[in-house]
Amino acid sequence: MTTSIKSRLRKDRWATWLVSIGGVGVIMAVALIFFYLLYEVVPMFRAARSHPVASYAQPVADAGETVHLAVEEQGEYGLRITQSGAVLFFATADGALVQQQQLPLPVGSFISSVGGVDPDASILALGLNTGGVLVIEYGYQVRFADGVRQMTPKLDYPFGEQVVQLIADQALVGVAIQAEDEETALVAIGANGDMVRVRYVVEESFLGLDEDEAEVETEIDSLGRYGGVVCRLLMDRMQRLMVVAGCDGQVSLYELNDSGVQFVQAQPVVDFSLQMTAIEFVSGTYSLLVGDSGGNVQQWFALRNAEKKLELQAIRRFKTMQGSAAIEQLIVEQRRKGFAVVAADGRFGLYSTTAQRQLLEKPLAGSLSLGAAHVAFAPRSNYLLFESGAVNGQPVEQQFFKIDNEYPEISWSALWQQVWYESYPEPDYIWQSSAATNDFEPKFSLTPLVFGTIKAAFYAMLFAVPISILGAIYTGYFMHSRMRVVVKPAIENLGALPTVIIGFLAGLWLAPILEANLPAFFTLLVVLPLGVLLVSFGYYKIPPRIKGRLPEGYEGLYLIPVLLVLGWVCFSVSSSMEIWLFGGDMRAWVSSELGLSFDQRNSIVVGIAMGIAVIPTIFSMTEDAIFSVPKHLTQGSLALGATPWQTLARVVILTASPGIFAAVMIGLGRAVGETMIVLMATGNTPIMDFNIFSGMRTLAANIAVEMPESEVGSTHYRVLFLAALVLFSLTFVFNTIAELVRQRLRERYGSL
Repeated sequence: MTTSIKSRLRKDRWATWLVSIGGVGVIMAVALIFFYLLYEVVPMFRAARSHPVASYAQPVADAGETVHLAVEEQGEYGLRITQSGAVLFFATADGALVQQQQLPLPVGSFISSVGGVDPDASILALGLNTGGVLVIEYGYQVRFADGVRQMTPKLDYPFGEQVVQLIADQALVGVAIQAEDEETALVAIGANGDMVRVRYVVEESFLGLDEDEAEVETEIDSLGRYGGVVCRLLMDRMQRLMVVAGCDGQVSLYELNDSGVQFVQAQPVVDFSLQMTAIEFVSGTYSLLVGDSGGNVQQWFALRNAEKKLELQAIRRFKTMQGSAAIEQLIVEQRRKGFAVVAADGRFGLYSTTAQRQLLEKPLAGSLSLGAAHVAFAPRSNYLLFESGAVNGQPVEQQFFKIDNEYPEISWSALWQQVWYESYPEPDYIWQSSAATNDFEPKFSLTPLVFGTIKAAFYAMLFAVPISILGAIYTGYFMHSRMRVVVKPAIENLGALPTVIIGFLAGLWLAPILEANLPAFFTLLVVLPLGVLLVSFGYYKIPPRIKGRLPEGYEGLYLIPVLLVLGWVCFSVSSSMEIWLFGGDMRAWVSSELGLSFDQRNSIVVGIAMGIAVIPTIFSMTEDAIFSVPKHLTQGSLALGATPWQTLARVVILTASPGIFAAVMIGLGRAVGETMIVLMATGNTPIMDFNIFSGMRTLAANIAVEMPESEVGSTHYRVLFLAALVLFSLTFVFNTIAELVRQRLRERYGSL
């Protein structure tokens, strides 16, 4: 006997240890998931950093004043073009000269203005003091010798080495060039305000000659005269808009067309007490950045007003530096919506337009603190090259920096608040993670995804909760035991059906049926409850002598034919009702009369499909909770004179309430995390619209769709992990609330 007791105690201890280890393992697994998600998300919110790489004297300082500075993509070589036409390629590590070439400028001429193609900037238009223009293209030829990568700078003249004379006896004070769809256009403005456009048309031979043998036809058009002093000339990538920035702080907007130019608007872009000190297009040329003498930077869009006319609007304002030092330099990133500024007091800052936040601010050291005459971003925005100005006799110095700024687009406002994106008429919540062009502005708002998740769960629970709880109450309290042993396993087996099958049937079978029979669906919502009530009332009125012959607990079986007949009637009269009430097309009536968009795969389909997936969970747990109510409680209530319904309401449901609430919350957690049904049964569009006829995109579906396409370590990749962290947190919060409420209900009604 003693041996048997010791054996049981030993087994109890082992079982306790095993259960404890399993519980701790589950907690650790959940914690590891949370910390791994956090590990992938945290890098997005780190501040940008800069690291000095090298500092040296300006290469070939006697070649003249710099008019253009550039850094190649790998950050190994820099380019300096001087006013006299010298093209200098040098190593960014030490400033050593790699190659030097001389541009074929006419005698006595020098470069007075420079314009580059967005976003590549390797094609430059050089305006001369004599009114001529020369187009050059620079690049680097890469080859491998003995496994070592070697780069050789190259300089080309895509439209010939001959300078094209545009304006006689006027220096070109502004020039802009853009190349799009094999069409290159250039606009220039002279010191007297004369504006000219040049279009380069490449005529290829029908015999298929080499590109080098193709002829280039040059078309020169006069665009009129600008009546003011010009500080900057810009043109958008599509060659449709021209921006003339006057030194008086006023920006003039022109529309370009085949016949010439049309004036659109003249707009002051700085306060009357300030001066405009810098103006540049953001990458993509959809918006302008304007710096002023007060240390501010504003972003402007050209939008269509109510009269469909273009109009410049100030979208956001950046207070850049500590204090109010004037903005001396505005440098935009070539492939992102970021920019850098250099202030008159020698401070440097990095900013993101979309996130509307400062990423980095630091004082410049050495001679740069006296003023940076030129600054250049590498194409990947991971390197910056500064060149100091010739101030107070100080030697010109160049400093090369490494920039760590991987995730500039992310901020609290960009993730959760409305953002005014380029070319949008107003601020909005938008998720659009990719596009086909480099000038795309990432839109990583998680708000529509969270909204879609809640919306899908709401409609699923709206469909599932009444059916599952009422069905569980009937099954666990009223249904005959023989019928219960068939119904309960059947519904529980429904939970084993793969959600991909439910989503497949919902998207390809249920959605078209509902679209074709919308009146029938809404009629069913009214007819079925009324029909059940009428049949129940009729059953109640059956004489006792007849009702006594019917076995108790089988009432649900009697309702099945009634429900089938009512459903058949509703679908039979659906087309007639649609003609009579909705002019033959309820979908068009919803759009025209209610102003609601209609998608075939909408919230109704999602609610029904996800409801079917959630019903087994809620039903099974609720039925177990009701069936587990001690019999002595129900029998005691009935013995004291309470009716079965009074016993159900006052005893059974209260006692089972912890289990019922837990069932609902677990079902909600299942609905929030559902992926395949939402993915297949909706249009998967990330919109914020509670319209029952529109679709949605949930956090889980978005992760499933976009994670395989995201680049590891990219902003898109980490934002998807952030979406997973938000989804994890939502389910954790729901389950925690469920457990707290369940414990409270158990304490309150556990003594019944």
